[in-house]
Amino acid sequence: MATKTDPAVELARDIGSYAFDPLGHAIYAYPWETERLPQSGPRTWQRETMIEIAEHLQSRNRFQPLRIARASGHGIGKSADIAMIGKWAIDTCVDTRVLITANTEPQLLTKTSPEVMKWNRLAITRDWFKPAAMKLSSAMPGHEDSWRLDLVTWSEHNTEAFAGLHNLGKRIVVLFDEASRIADKVWEVTEGALTDEDTELIWIVFGNPTLNTGRFRQCFGKDRNRWSAKQIDSRTVEGTNKEYLAGQIEAYGLKSDFVKVRVLGQFPSASSMQFIATDVAQAARTRAIPPGLVTDPIIFGVDCARFGDDHSTLAIRCGRDARTRPWKRWYGVDSMTLAGDIALEAQMWKPDAIFVDAGNIGAAVIDRLRQLLPGSPIFEVWFGGKGRDVEWSTGLRVRTANKRAEMYCSLRAWLPNGAIPDEQAIEDDLTGSEYGYNNEQAIQLEKKEHMKARGLPSPDDGDALACTFAAPVAPRVPAHRDPLSYIPQGGPVDRYAELRD
Repeated sequence: MATKTDPAVELARDIGSYAFDPLGHAIYAYPWETERLPQSGPRTWQRETMIEIAEHLQSRNRFQPLRIARASGHGIGKSADIAMIGKWAIDTCVDTRVLITANTEPQLLTKTSPEVMKWNRLAITRDWFKPAAMKLSSAMPGHEDSWRLDLVTWSEHNTEAFAGLHNLGKRIVVLFDEASRIADKVWEVTEGALTDEDTELIWIVFGNPTLNTGRFRQCFGKDRNRWSAKQIDSRTVEGTNKEYLAGQIEAYGLKSDFVKVRVLGQFPSASSMQFIATDVAQAARTRAIPPGLVTDPIIFGVDCARFGDDHSTLAIRCGRDARTRPWKRWYGVDSMTLAGDIALEAQMWKPDAIFVDAGNIGAAVIDRLRQLLPGSPIFEVWFGGKGRDVEWSTGLRVRTANKRAEMYCSLRAWLPNGAIPDEQAIEDDLTGSEYGYNNEQAIQLEKKEHMKARGLPSPDDGDALACTFAAPVAPRVPAHRDPLSYIPQGGPVDRYAELRD
């Protein structure tokens, strides 16, 4: 006579078989095609994400961090996917740690947390974990603290919850909801926490691509080799309101930033207060070098820094070409070394003007350059000095709050037709700054310390290029039109000598 199997043991055995299969767990654990859950299963994009997790866990890279980023339009079911993945993680591995956060506390409390609790109630394993306001903890005695899912609010000044995220030999899953506005500091601390060996480490970030700067954007840019990043068009997802989406496209246009962010899952051409649009900077990186004029002056722009993470940069521009002549960078050098190296570059390129940031060690650099290059056109640039009215776009001039804003406005107007080095760091510097208006309605750029507070580096390369617009520089005189090339030198000229001969 066959022994009757305990249903609880059978359920645990079945769930355990999905330890490396989130999709199998989702199909098994929830009451699909019922009144409570009328869908036939997870949506296609959700299935693809779950399959990617399964493939990773079944590969020889199982204990290497898996990083997944998904940018999308509205209404595709991001919070549901977060809930299903989080529930799979704690259901199928003893003493798993899952940590979920969102861009704001209201988002976490009113949207993400209710979705997590809803899917836990729907699951066949609903009694395995005890729900509380911001967590699910194991109902197994002795495992309440080690086997849990936590929803935590973040603060860039209080990141202990992320820094202490260790679970050696088990499983850690970190999920970011609306990741575009989670502070870069939280990303950095999370990155440092995922270091346990022989541990399953999964980090998944979801969000609407509302900002064109920051760590979420970098998942699809300079860090794309480290992240499995996909952008999801809401129109391609089952269950979205296609009529409503079509109405948004008709109202705003397919190429508008509104539609890019809310429908297409694409990053905007510029964030709401981003001073230089990303697509403009990207085009300047790959644009063929525009033909110049023989009269175009060669201009040096120097941004000075000494120690720390910042660096000094020499940018060289000739007309619309800021790419042909290599830029130079120095890290941790003193003012004398920096001035000497710039003097060597000046002897090579014969600049018509050298504009040097006079802040930091710049004043000493300027003094030394004037000793090394007597008679050369070397000019001080005070970023906080008075700004002039400059051209914003064709036929439009704007007021600027200071010299830095003035130079960047000129740079912004030049960039759509200019060529810059094809380097991500330069693009990041140019597109990182946000702007606003002061009490006199003059354009004012975000301060460097505020950029650093957002996790961005000091825009040293961008400032160096901006210095090349510090003041107008006279055109070069071609040799064949230079009077010195055809007027005899060294004595009085006999204007009638040719007639007498």
